[in-house]
Formats: sequence, C-alpha cells, structure tokens
Amino acid sequence: MNKLTWYGHATLGLETDGYKLLVDPFFTDNPAASTTAEAVDADFILISHGHGDHVGDTVAIVERTGAGVISNFEIANWFGAQGVEKIHPQHLGGGFQHPFGYLKLTLALHGSALPDGSYGGNPAGFLLTTNDGKKIYMAQDTGLFGDMQLIGDEGIDLAVIPIGDNFTMGPDDALRAVKFLRPKAVIPIHYNTWDLIAQNPVSWADKVQIETQAKVVVLAAGESFEF
Repeated sequence: MNKLTWYGHATLGLETDGYKLLVDPFFTDNPAASTTAEAVDADFILISHGHGDHVGDTVAIVERTGAGVISNFEIANWFGAQGVEKIHPQHLGGGFQHPFGYLKLTLALHGSALPDGSYGGNPAGFLLTTNDGKKIYMAQDTGLFGDMQLIGDEGIDLAVIPIGDNFTMGPDDALRAVKFLRPKAVIPIHYNTWDLIAQNPVSWADKVQIETQAKVVVLAAGESFEF
C-alpha cells in the first residue's frame, strides 16, 4: 500500500515500501500548512525547484531527521553547501533506482532561482515507479506542456498536478493535462494558499470526471489518499 498526504500548497508526503518521502516541504510561513516542520518525518526529501515556497524547511528537517535530499544538480549541491551531508543530484530525463523506487526527473515549465539568488538549474517534476510497480507523477509547479502525453504513456496510477493559475497551470490547462496524462487518479494541489491562486477544486473535479476517465481525489490539507 502507498499513501500520499497533501500538507497544503505543493507540500506532499509519500509513504511507500516502508520509506517516508517529503516533497517540497514548505511549512513555516505557509498559511495553508496543516502541520509543522517539527512534526513530520522523512527518510528522503525531494525538491522540485529552488523557490522559497518549495525549498521551505528542508535544512531544518534534515538536521532533525537525517534525511537525504534529492533534486537537480545545482540545487542538490546548494544544499550540500548548506551542510546537508546526504545529497543525490539528478537531472531532467535522468532516473535512478533509490531504495524507495525508480525516480525520474521530468520537464517542468517554471523558474528555479534559490532563495539567496543562486542559480537553481531547471525546475522539475517527479515520475516515481514504486517498488510495487505503481507509477506516480508529481508535476509540482509547471505550466501545461505537450510531452505530458509521453508521461501518460507510462501508465500513470496517480497524478498530482497544480490548478492554481497565475504561477502554474490553471483549471482549464490542468484539465487538458489530465487528458494528456490519462491517470487512474488525480489530486489537485497548489491552489488557495493565497488569494492570488484561489480556485474551486470541487468544480474542477466535476469537469475532469465528466470529460475524462480519471478519478479526482480532492484532499483537504492534512488528508491522505491510499492506493
């Protein structure tokens, strides 16, 4: 069994094969956060890009848990310079067999400057094949792009995609993304953190379920989906 928890904004927790993963752990100063950085556990932390609302509390969580950090080459090395001992750099299109599964970094249309202005390399999404064979696509911050159809060819069990608009895909493009990805289930994220990205996820879910075969799982911050 795999369990994905949405902590608010684009912060995710994933439990798979006995491992605990955190993705873009933004808790401090996150008005949508359902818990705190002190209350979460992690064996690995995945960082999609360098913006402060995604780098978040990574260093503090690593200091407490000893988690390893996985990101693109530039961000992983930036964390190494912050004192993070266990880093694993990857890059777009590259995959690696980690203890929790095979992780590939995918294209994302976004920015990636780090909080101190350092170069953050290319933003990314994550395509994870778990050890029990499930395919999870966590798009994180991105606009719509045509190669989502290629990601869909992998046979996606769960897609996690943004719907907030302004900084990422909005509801209309996110609906098109579901049509490209053809997942069995989809979870919307990156909305309602601030007024600038306010959306109605239930209305979006209704449209998706009318126009696609995907099951839409609308989570409240802190809720989980098991699959």
